Amino acid sequence: MPQRDELMRSLPGCVGWLCGIEPVDAGVIAAADALRIISRNGTGIDNLPLAALAERGIVVRRAEAANARGVAELALLLILAGLRQMVECHEGVRQGQWPRPLGREIETATIGIVGLGAVGSRLADMVLALGASVLAHDPLAPPDRVRHPRLRRTSLEETVAAADAVTLHVPRPPAGEPLMTAAMVARMKPGAVLVNTARAGLVDEGAVLRSLQDGRLRAYAVDAFATEPPPLAPLLLHPRTILTPHLGGLTVESVGRAASVAVANLLEELGRAA
Repeated sequence: MPQRDELMRSLPGCVGWLCGIEPVDAGVIAAADALRIISRNGTGIDNLPLAALAERGIVVRRAEAANARGVAELALLLILAGLRQMVECHEGVRQGQWPRPLGREIETATIGIVGLGAVGSRLADMVLALGASVLAHDPLAPPDRVRHPRLRRTSLEETVAAADAVTLHVPRPPAGEPLMTAAMVARMKPGAVLVNTARAGLVDEGAVLRSLQDGRLRAYAVDAFATEPPPLAPLLLHPRTILTPHLGGLTVESVGRAASVAVANLLEELGRAA
């Protein structure tokens, strides 16, 4: 991932930029004096200074849905790891212990999916194929998005309260407050799993830590961090927190799809502007 000083040296004179997840600030955009388009090789644009880009009239294009399969598979992996407390067991055996917690099978579980976009809908298909029931919350998704007799569209409150595992696939709310507030975390079922492969800031980290400490949450799994690598705060050091280093779209297939779409978007936009 390029650092800020590399961007400041490389971007002057560039008209198009194939951009990854590197943090970009308004100063970097100011240095990109000829820039007309940023083409993201992924979906998220949280790393970009959108106000500065809009002021300059710089177009932003995204490789939408290109890495959705990879992120959905990681979310499924984290749900299963949480239901079976894999990290706790792994660490216990490494330390010479023999932990054997009673786990849950996904076929009997209810999975709460918050967000039925490209990732959430693929994940819904996966867990339904494994026999799970799904509660899905997405007021913007069309009614026919993932139709199945074991899938029911519900409010956020019901999704969170009734699911054995809740997985987040939405942007951060515009005002910046967490979606999973302390009150929402307190609604979760005892023994539930919370998975966040979407965005840093979607959860009240203090509330999640307290729920892990008092035993209410079985596990918290996270692939999205405000700072990468993140400082090792108490939540990240908790034995029932499962950490992955922003791996959601990092598969051979997802990277290939995202690069192809991003290049096509870049060439299309530059051709239009020529």
